Amino acid sequence: MKKIQLFTMVLSTVLLMGLANAGPESDKEKFQSYFAKKFPDVPYAEFANGVYALDKDQRANWQAIEEFPPYEPMIETGEAMWNAPFANGKTYADCFGKSAALRGKYPHWDSTRKEVITLPLAINECREANGEKPLKYKKGAIADLLAYLSYESRGQVIDIKIPADDQDALAAYEQGKHFYYARRGQLNLACYHCHAAYPGSLLRSDLLSPALGHLTGWPVYRSKWGELGTLHRRFSGCNKQVRAKPFPAQGKEYRNLEYFLTYMNNGQTFNGPSARK
Repeated sequence: MKKIQLFTMVLSTVLLMGLANAGPESDKEKFQSYFAKKFPDVPYAEFANGVYALDKDQRANWQAIEEFPPYEPMIETGEAMWNAPFANGKTYADCFGKSAALRGKYPHWDSTRKEVITLPLAINECREANGEKPLKYKKGAIADLLAYLSYESRGQVIDIKIPADDQDALAAYEQGKHFYYARRGQLNLACYHCHAAYPGSLLRSDLLSPALGHLTGWPVYRSKWGELGTLHRRFSGCNKQVRAKPFPAQGKEYRNLEYFLTYMNNGQTFNGPSARK
């Protein structure tokens, strides 16, 4: 049995990672094809709903919660933040433009700065440029603002670009890819193991979600948290669960991981904020 499990894990890794020099587009095609074959009865668009695309009972409970979503007050708070002027009289709109439907623009590669720019990073850079203190990245005010921006962006299709002629952008993508497949922590597990090799399986009492669709619904209100949290809060939590030291939220490591994983989700639709177990 152990030999069969090991063979299955190795085979899945080969199918997902493909050739070392295959390139982002080939990686994405293999990644999405893998999940389509693993869950042939799940329509492509349904992956945006995470585990609720896989389990009918959990889906029914989730739909009941979504009738009166626990994140609704946070959307209202975020909207007030978006419209409130800074001390200098300017607003977020002076940084980003009038439309709050920003989710589809991030993350993106900044060829001048040679780094991945995420929406939370851009929010805090806007604040600091206007004399305001930066917000903490994992929860609280920034999650509320992201909830509003994500709500306004619902329906946008993920379409992340990785400049093929920019070696620095490709390197950032490859670093994010390596992070996803690298084992870490005392449990010696990678992101891939839970969310690509064994999605749909139970880990204790939790049903593991597929990686396809992982980037669509953030920020997320988790019952476990009892509040809204950001994507990098979840990255940090996953590292802790495998007993690895987490990286700083919005540090280079997690931004590159977000860049890779969002690209793998190209074609999916943003549907945040959302509620999860």
